[in-house]
Amino acid sequence: MQPFSFRMVVQVWLYFYCICLWRFLKFVARKLTGRCELQRICYSTKPGARRTMKIERSLKNSKNKLLQTAVSAHPDAIEKTVDDIMALKEINLDTNPQLGVSFQSCLLQIAGYRNLTVEIEKLRREPYDADNPDHEEMLLKLWKSLKPGVPLQSRISKQWCEIGFQGDDPKTDFRGMGLLGLHNLLYFAERDTAAALQVLSDSLQPRSREFTKEERSKSEWEKKKFDKAIGYSFAIVGINITDLAYNLLISGALKTHFYNVAPEAPELHHFQQTFCYLMHEFHNFWIEEDPVDIMEFNRVRGKFHRHILKQLQNPDMALCPHFAASDNLINL
Repeated sequence: MQPFSFRMVVQVWLYFYCICLWRFLKFVARKLTGRCELQRICYSTKPGARRTMKIERSLKNSKNKLLQTAVSAHPDAIEKTVDDIMALKEINLDTNPQLGVSFQSCLLQIAGYRNLTVEIEKLRREPYDADNPDHEEMLLKLWKSLKPGVPLQSRISKQWCEIGFQGDDPKTDFRGMGLLGLHNLLYFAERDTAAALQVLSDSLQPRSREFTKEERSKSEWEKKKFDKAIGYSFAIVGINITDLAYNLLISGALKTHFYNVAPEAPELHHFQQTFCYLMHEFHNFWIEEDPVDIMEFNRVRGKFHRHILKQLQNPDMALCPHFAASDNLINL
């Protein structure tokens, strides 16, 4: 117990020491430059994730209640919040006009990310309701987008397996991600149709690859069965990638991306564009990993998750490749 207690005392002491040192350095920097920390960040850091994340951290760590609560300000109150903070810091916006604009953009991004998280959580918690005509309409639109010219014989049908659902009624597959999974799949199918159809086609086709010595010794029937297992269920994987995107959002990992591509508040379509990107990347990643069969899905997904997290650790990272669904993204 004693070593544990001693470690706790040391950790607490180091924590308060670092806080005191940080505040002392802030005081010295202000005296030397004549500028508060918010000014120094806005003037010395380029717009995007680098600036907004520094502003967010500075506000959260402030002793002042007004600064602390600024990160949770309602979007409609942000302009007044900026004015109040400028008055508190005795900053004349007439002589520093760009400062107010830059600071307001950062607060809009911070508030937008928080509101987007709430909106996404609401969609995730809303279950698919087969008695809701809007839900049914979205589902039928998904079929028409992914199977153009192929009529759906009935609402309950094995045909749903052709686009990667597990059974004859897709509503059971949306239990984990609720309507969020359907929204994402439909967005991908409608906004990036060519890519969605290509990914769907690839997921249904067995891929030819080199067999190992052991595999060559198997019967022809066993080899065909083995090779066919390399594909995956498009819709189920889409729902799974929705879960991955959701966790990146909730953990804050997507701040890097959103603060770099959304000049102000990130919105639902930014999240859906991110989903499209992740579907593209996972499909390529799956092919490169060359898994033995679908039983390796969790391993490949975990590795892919770590790969994306590593990319997002770069404050200049923006997940916006050149594909149809990302045409209106802005890389700051």
